[in-house]
Amino acid sequence: MAKQIIAGFVFLCVACVIAAEPAVSVQEPEKTSSLLADTGPFSFEFGLTNIYQQNMRGGLSTNDGRGRFAGSYDVEMTTDLKRLFGIDNAELFAHIEGFWSKTEGIDSVSVGSFFGVNGDAIPRDAAVVTELWYQQRFLDDTLTVRIGKMDLRGGFECSECPVSFDCNPYANDETSQFLNYALVNNQSIPFPFYSSLGIAAHYTPTENWYITGAVADSHGDYRESGFNTAFDGKDYFLYMAETGITPKMNSARGPLQGLYAVGVWYRPEPSTVSVPEGEDEKFYRDNAGVYTSCGQMLVKENSVEDDTQGLGTFFRFGYAPSNKNDMTQFYSTGLSYQGLFDGRDNDVLAVGVARGYFSDRAAGVYTEDSETVFETFYNMEITRWMTLTPSIQYVANPSSADNERQPGDAVVFGLRAQMVF
Repeated sequence: MAKQIIAGFVFLCVACVIAAEPAVSVQEPEKTSSLLADTGPFSFEFGLTNIYQQNMRGGLSTNDGRGRFAGSYDVEMTTDLKRLFGIDNAELFAHIEGFWSKTEGIDSVSVGSFFGVNGDAIPRDAAVVTELWYQQRFLDDTLTVRIGKMDLRGGFECSECPVSFDCNPYANDETSQFLNYALVNNQSIPFPFYSSLGIAAHYTPTENWYITGAVADSHGDYRESGFNTAFDGKDYFLYMAETGITPKMNSARGPLQGLYAVGVWYRPEPSTVSVPEGEDEKFYRDNAGVYTSCGQMLVKENSVEDDTQGLGTFFRFGYAPSNKNDMTQFYSTGLSYQGLFDGRDNDVLAVGVARGYFSDRAAGVYTEDSETVFETFYNMEITRWMTLTPSIQYVANPSSADNERQPGDAVVFGLRAQMVF
């Protein structure tokens, strides 16, 4: 059965590559600006993501059809306040999203994974303002301050490389890279539920060194404004700090971009691990953890400076105290190759693995001591505005706390279509 699944995956990739219109070879860096017309001080981007997933083997069920079709849409608007009101180095960002699939994908009904096999699966909602923040740049653009409702898991750059917080050039976007959430973000970091009210400062003392700090409402919910939890008189906040370097190593075909970051997080509120129903919970204050995120281009295909074709690798690690967190250690690593096939310069083939270790104190809840996932995908550019991505995941020891059964190792097939305008 496994051989048939793998063979089918390879056949689908090859068929799509042959059927897709060959991409023009990159001689100069291709512009990635929105396809929408210029709208003055306002810039818009619209994205639509549709995902089909099916558990092919093991897990909780291979027959339950709930959650197989899931997706989301994004509408992003950036307002240049210099052009609108004459405020130098300032912008306002708004992000509206909608989601579908009642069951948040197939995890709870078919797989039983702690990580989550679909990082884009969120409870159904027609329209939610997930982000709304104001940003101001100071000191010749070396200091950026952002305040408002924000997603801490991305948005800052250093040397045009995505950085704070826990960002990675090869494993950070569930709409175009890996689908499994363990290969999108570090599972040992207790990020707020998608987005929350907060303030962040990003400083780049030199071109290839950055320091970022943030404070955010740890009980924030992306479906709400955040004022009801951020200002309720309790110290339920998440404090984060990250620093890193983005060196460019010399090679015969030009610079090889890298990212090497370390970070810490701190939550003063009482924390505990999951325990079986009926047992008393023990709470401890001052929860804290450390993490690292690294990415490095290893081989570059050509000498065009800004061209990203070639082989890259990534690595993440995280640690959190076992008496306050369900997951105490986490790591992920993998390889990503852009432009592997002739004429397909923007296609990406990648493989990754992630593993998380559960706290001994939570052994009564989770069915295994650890959970491991392997994923491979091939992201194909069909047109300038559309990509198609088949993927295969192998989830070893699914360990969700939401089921009383012990699911077997699962094999999950996925097909994602994304359009960006």
